[in-house]
Amino acid sequence: MAISIGSKAPDFTLKSKQPSGLVDVKLSDNFGKKNTVLLFFPAAFTGVCTQEMCDISAGLNGYSGLNADVLAISVDTPFAQEAWAQKEKISIRLASDLNKETIKKYDVVFPMLAGVGDTAARAAFVIDKNGVVQYSEQTPTPKDLPNFDKVKETLAKLK
Repeated sequence: MAISIGSKAPDFTLKSKQPSGLVDVKLSDNFGKKNTVLLFFPAAFTGVCTQEMCDISAGLNGYSGLNADVLAISVDTPFAQEAWAQKEKISIRLASDLNKETIKKYDVVFPMLAGVGDTAARAAFVIDKNGVVQYSEQTPTPKDLPNFDKVKETLAKLK
């Protein structure tokens, strides 16, 4: 069960592969500045994950208009995430939780996905500028997408 609304969002520092090289992505960098939409997804180069990230990339301006930064996390390496983002034209910042510490902190571990090992469950969180979870959703299965209308409704109330 994903962490609940009203909880203090666990901070993290993860790696993201950018054109300049590997960079640290830290949730608390947004605190005091903007809200964060935190998306967990099972695996790069898979159908539903590609659909989700491409759809969000296409509507990214809608999130920035709501004073929100979108960050997507999986247990893939940052290099696999970068290759996938380039191939599919994904513009969301992707971060690697290769050691699976962050998915455990957020309680969104999907055990033994397709028999290959533990991955992130598909989940969405809205974290306000103060670092408090304002929306929390883990989908019933990895094939289900989060309710992005509710994510945007939550962000609109925080503006």
